[in-house]
Amino acid sequence: MYKVKIKPHWEISRDTEQPLDTAVLLTLLTAVQETGSIANAAKQTGSSYRHAWGLLRDAERMFGHPLIETGRGRGSRLLPLAEKLIWADRRIAARLSPTLETLASELEGELSKTVSGQPQVIRLNASHGFAVAALLNQLNERHLPVDLRYRNSADAVAALARQECDLAGFHVPLGEFEDASVASYSRWLDKNKHCLIHLAVRNQGLMVAPGNPKNIAGLPDLSRAGVLFVNRQPGSGTRMLLELMLSRQALSPNAIEGFESAEFTHSAIAAFIASGMADVGFGVQTAAHRFGLDFIPLVRERYFFAISSAAMKDPLMRQVIAILQSASFREIVNQLNGYDGSATGEILSLSEAFGSLQ
Repeated sequence: MYKVKIKPHWEISRDTEQPLDTAVLLTLLTAVQETGSIANAAKQTGSSYRHAWGLLRDAERMFGHPLIETGRGRGSRLLPLAEKLIWADRRIAARLSPTLETLASELEGELSKTVSGQPQVIRLNASHGFAVAALLNQLNERHLPVDLRYRNSADAVAALARQECDLAGFHVPLGEFEDASVASYSRWLDKNKHCLIHLAVRNQGLMVAPGNPKNIAGLPDLSRAGVLFVNRQPGSGTRMLLELMLSRQALSPNAIEGFESAEFTHSAIAAFIASGMADVGFGVQTAAHRFGLDFIPLVRERYFFAISSAAMKDPLMRQVIAILQSASFREIVNQLNGYDGSATGEILSLSEAFGSLQ
């Protein structure tokens, strides 16, 4: 089984100068941020002190601005331009990760077909999420073949109905918004053909800068003057949930500056806010935690994998289910900030999961 990793790579050039490869520079800047000195950063990155200084000076010469401030007895600290470069790299990775992981999975499949014919795989279509990523790590560690497609929840469930995938990941809010959300998926889910595997319960809410400088307390604050919002892409389950919540409070999306923006992952939303390009976004608590943001919880939701009842008997699928039902994977989910794995791996009929589908 082949494993492919695709990472974003970017360069910066100025006028006719040779482009600057940011990969090595960013590794060094991150190490300075972590260690507080150029000498320690050079040691951590496996380069000489002289080479590290040379790299920094070349970059500063190209930008025409300093990247690091040093002082006797005070070590070294990053200046705003260096911090902006690191945040730019994190935003690039957060925005592109679903596309790159999907492309990597496609390439893995093509390589396997070319070398080994048509190997059996688990076709997984799912909205991007931290528990889904944790499951993929477990499948990869056990060398179970997966054909991954990250797509929004509605597209994933529709693909299952067309028999284009074996597992379709989607999420549904608990409480007053559940029925409306379930109704949006009901055209593709058949209680006579499909059942559900519970993945996790997670918190959704507002992500804001540390200290909440704009004093945002809830959805009505999104339309205040001077508050810039960053949104998920149209069709995503998270955006659909937000629109339901706004409608329930009679709040107009047109009054929210930035509502028509479109980021494709929770991490991309968090990175956007952490880099100072927006004040607030709507997403899961885990993303806020990983990017050092404050979080205002608004709703809890369940994440499921929809699956054909007939596929439950497949030997390869049984291995996937065994991982989902293991105590070790449940603990992995519980360790995700804002996630609850107490019901992870439970198998439910559509009627058992959603009373509105009796």
